Amino acid sequence: MKYRGLILGVLATAILAGLTGCGNNTGDKQQAAGSGQTRYLTIKGSDTMVHLVSEWAEAFMQKVPTADLSVTGGGSGTGIAALINNTTDVCAASRSIKEKEIALAAEKNIHPTEFKVAMDGIALVVNPANPISQLTVEQVKKIFTGTVNNWKQVGGPDQPILVLSRESSSGTFVFFQEHVLDKQDYSPNARSLPGTSAMIQNIATDAWTIGYVGLGYAQQAADKVKTLAIAPAPDQPAIAPSVATINSGEYVIARPLFLYTGGEPAGLTKEFLDFALSGPGQEIVRQAGYVPLQ
Repeated sequence: MKYRGLILGVLATAILAGLTGCGNNTGDKQQAAGSGQTRYLTIKGSDTMVHLVSEWAEAFMQKVPTADLSVTGGGSGTGIAALINNTTDVCAASRSIKEKEIALAAEKNIHPTEFKVAMDGIALVVNPANPISQLTVEQVKKIFTGTVNNWKQVGGPDQPILVLSRESSSGTFVFFQEHVLDKQDYSPNARSLPGTSAMIQNIATDAWTIGYVGLGYAQQAADKVKTLAIAPAPDQPAIAPSVATINSGEYVIARPLFLYTGGEPAGLTKEFLDFALSGPGQEIVRQAGYVPLQ
């Protein structure tokens, strides 16, 4: 199996207590399999991935009773920083590691290894009371950069648009800025939120907000928010995000999800990565609302 490295950042969720130390090792601190002693693994990073990684961790610990996994979020940037600072074994990331992060890691003799573990669509979500059901990519760009600031400008009612965004440490923030906003700055009036749960809550309680979340979160919150269909161009049909439309390439706001290690994985780290990429691991990807690797 050919590995590519770096793990995505994720929302704070602990799985099993008892982890007292974490390190960016690739198996050197872990007890040998079959010894009967508890082996520890820490995974930190993407808030987008926290649900998926937690599901993997729970299933893996059932499969390997000697394993004790701790999963926390904070964002892709936070997870990558933890990998570089030797305070996590694995990083979960919804964006690729940056060249400057690789250089910083190299200064500490850490060599991030990237593993593509799933795909994800980024869903544009609004309050169910909003009559808007679709937008073009260009309209989304104008809304989030502040060029368009009233729903009537995109065919909706005469109401101001409240733009919600993630914090800059979020991999989703970075991907959205690079691939949807064409690297332009977010609107100065955008409200920055610390996590996906806060995004969903704000949209559910304010009729004229708009934000972006991972597909799995949009599906889970379907009773609270409405997912918009997105047209690549004005003369093309609007496509709703789904596993099928992401795999086909029809839905254009999609991205890979990664796990990163601080070198070639070994021991419990490799066992966990092998599980995530296995048939059962990819079935968990599907069940959790993400998109399995083809």
